[in-house]
Amino acid sequence: MRLVVTKDYDTMSELSAAIVLEKMLQNKRVNLSLTAGNTPVGMYKILLEKLAKTSMDMSNIHYYNFDEVPFVGERYGMTMAALNEAFYDPAEISEENIHELNAGNYKTYGEKLLQDGGIDLIVMGVGADGHFCANMPGATSFDREIFSVDIPAGSDLFKMLKETSGKTPAANYVTFGPRTVLSSKHLLVFANGTSKAEIMKEVLEGPITEEIPASILRMHPNVTFILDEEAASLLEK
Repeated sequence: MRLVVTKDYDTMSELSAAIVLEKMLQNKRVNLSLTAGNTPVGMYKILLEKLAKTSMDMSNIHYYNFDEVPFVGERYGMTMAALNEAFYDPAEISEENIHELNAGNYKTYGEKLLQDGGIDLIVMGVGADGHFCANMPGATSFDREIFSVDIPAGSDLFKMLKETSGKTPAANYVTFGPRTVLSSKHLLVFANGTSKAEIMKEVLEGPITEEIPASILRMHPNVTFILDEEAASLLEK
């Protein structure tokens, strides 16, 4: 496990972008799983600026979303819609290079990953409750591969998703499980801000437990955690 503490969010974003770009520049097929959300916004801004200044061939770079919450009547779910807006569309990524995980193909998606050579790098954040991808406390276990979780109509999760998105969630969401994530070649996990300080202390220094799903990530042989000083403020080591 490698832990890097940066002085601020901008530096964290610069370092994260450099790691992703290094993977992109390899002279072979590269399979990436990138994250949506607020944390990677700075990283995507830097990547887009750097890619705009180069004429690199991106045809060998392939993208795999690691979770999805579908919405009724919508072509894309929460994750794909966010990735399209944040990176795929402005970077003009070919549709042929985007391999969508969804509720219709999750049972065979693991086999596809194997056939495509596995994931070279997964970039992800950690939720305030310790989740990663969509491995939520109480809804995952460390022996899971790619799996589906029900979203009961009227449940707290259903209401939260509907309120935050303004759309009606489908009956279930899908996600890479811990075993799928840990089978990737490299993990990049980042977090910023004081709101993440407590959970990152649990993830990095607490017991490895399904109550804090992201705690399992530090068992990966090639994982890099990048935190800004605020997110790392409670760490003892």
